[in-house]
Amino acid sequence: MKKLKALALPLLFSSSLAVAQNPLFTDVFTADPAALVHNDTVYLYTGHDEAPNNDVFFEMHDWLVFSSTDMVNWKKHGPIMKATDFKWAKGEAWASHMIERDGTFYFFTTVRHNDTKPGFAIGVATSKSPTGPFKDAIGHALVTDDMTKHTPNDWDDIDPAIYSEENGDTYMFFGNLMPKYVKLSDDLLSLDGEIKTLDLPNFTEALWVHKKNDNYYVSYACEFPEKICYAMSKSIHGPWEYKGILNEIAGNSETNHQSIIEYKGKDYFIYHTGAVPPIDGKPSGGRFRRSVAIEPLYYNEDGTLKRIIMTTEGLSKQDK
Repeated sequence: MKKLKALALPLLFSSSLAVAQNPLFTDVFTADPAALVHNDTVYLYTGHDEAPNNDVFFEMHDWLVFSSTDMVNWKKHGPIMKATDFKWAKGEAWASHMIERDGTFYFFTTVRHNDTKPGFAIGVATSKSPTGPFKDAIGHALVTDDMTKHTPNDWDDIDPAIYSEENGDTYMFFGNLMPKYVKLSDDLLSLDGEIKTLDLPNFTEALWVHKKNDNYYVSYACEFPEKICYAMSKSIHGPWEYKGILNEIAGNSETNHQSIIEYKGKDYFIYHTGAVPPIDGKPSGGRFRRSVAIEPLYYNEDGTLKRIIMTTEGLSKQDK
């Protein structure tokens, strides 16, 4: 969710390393995290907040990627593409999700469509490298606002999250105010079936699906200001049993957006906050100037999730 134009803090997109703390990065504003584990490396994809202050709205033009082999030190690779690299898009580089299949990386993401199909849309771009560059894979949007009429809002088809079953069946979860999902074609470049809805209480946006043992989990931003809630199921198709709040309101950010991964035998919850303090007289982080953070994620014996405790130390306090 985003809009305007100006850099608030210097961007350092070299191969420099950042030491773990929360937020992870203080020299660039990052939001809407989506993490991918590939070849023993975690690739962290984020939106890029560039609003000059917290008084107007989001301003987001491109997507960033960082990588780590220990979840503590992060290598910065810079932007992977701009929203306007989709020739049919006006801009607005909102939330995204990355998956890999057979050596190709598929980037599903939210942008604002041009006036031929007004409203927010979901596009898909591909690359042979997890750090890009990425190019539009199909030359048009995968989902446009006119394809769903569950709400009167033109931003109800946002925040794609991809989940693949062990048999290769792949689904895209997405939506604002109404949670939706749809099966993707085998080549991941078109829809393979009707768009269906989920029954999730207090749903706002930011769906994420993962599986642990025999349990499927769907987590999502709930209410507003946003907390993260979650539900569980024994099937990707539900029914989903609501389990409650997983993460409370994150600092001075009204939005939240999570990514959940397992890496080297440990589980992690990645989210964003507005916690960057004023630096060199620049405005602080906040509602339109967000920053990614990470905490460990723990499961109870019955498979339910333990409440996330947000910290400033992040993973640096753990024995790695």
